[in-house]
Amino acid sequence: MATPRFTCSAAVQAMPEQTHLEQGLYAFSYTITIENSGDVLAQLIGRHWEITDARGQVQVVDGLAVVGHQPVLAPGQKFQYSSWAQIGTPHGTMQGRFLCVTESCEIFHADVDEFLLADSASLH
Repeated sequence: MATPRFTCSAAVQAMPEQTHLEQGLYAFSYTITIENSGDVLAQLIGRHWEITDARGQVQVVDGLAVVGHQPVLAPGQKFQYSSWAQIGTPHGTMQGRFLCVTESCEIFHADVDEFLLADSASLH
């Protein structure tokens, strides 16, 4: 039986040019890599993100597509995109999932494990 599966990873970088300390806003860019690690063709349809600052304030972001794309990935194929988030503390976390569908209309989710939003220099 065919198995749909997308594997996701994240890389984060601080965005000092979009960080406004006087307003208490800290910006981070993130790059998500999505790989079709299953054995069927599948399409990414939408996303759900939970962005949490150090005070526990949660922003939920739901929507169709990622940066305007709904990529169709063959087994072994990768798609990468970059976006950014702004939070009210110098560090926080982000986690989520993608809504995906196979060409036989089977719906599945691809989880993005929690990752840290922080300036790597501030962690040392």
